[in-house]
Amino acid sequence: MAPESLLAFNTILIAALLSPGAAFLTSVRMSVSAGRAAGIATGFGLATMAALWTLAALMGLEGLFALFPWAYTTLKIAGALYLIWIAIQTWRHARDPLGDVSVPRGRAFLAGFLVNLGNPKSMLFAGAIIVVVFPKGLEPAQIALIVANHFVLEVLFYTACALLLSSGPARARYLAAKPLLDRIAAVALGGFGLKLLTGK
Repeated sequence: MAPESLLAFNTILIAALLSPGAAFLTSVRMSVSAGRAAGIATGFGLATMAALWTLAALMGLEGLFALFPWAYTTLKIAGALYLIWIAIQTWRHARDPLGDVSVPRGRAFLAGFLVNLGNPKSMLFAGAIIVVVFPKGLEPAQIALIVANHFVLEVLFYTACALLLSSGPARARYLAAKPLLDRIAAVALGGFGLKLLTGK
């Protein structure tokens, strides 16, 4: 495996991370509303599941989904319904005062983990990149390196987001516009869920 392959993978991954999606929106909202620790924990949850999807792609799980389409469909529907549920709860509580209630790190981690667990398309995306970027017949050590690299890159990205967005000024702006921002987030998350539910 040439170093250029890993560099290409990282370049594509960074571009994907910067694209607005359910994972990025979850990280942003948790960091601003619940604080730095919760934002970082959410990022760890997102990164863990994303790295596991990359591992699954490297191990050929997309082939298993092709053999058993019902498994992919079941996971996709569950993920879509989870995003829609988050959207409904966010909309319902948009006008609730934020207060000083903190989100436990374990709960924040689980929230991030479940968002990416419910998006098997991220594994198929990783699989498509892997086919193009990496040679066939990777050794176990090389697979471990790719998965660890993916995990570390996502952790660094979401930690940077949490540090930036949990600052006093960012939190103050969020509190001032919480009803509007929460409803925008609810519509976006619901849209992601519906797209996942209805897409092929």
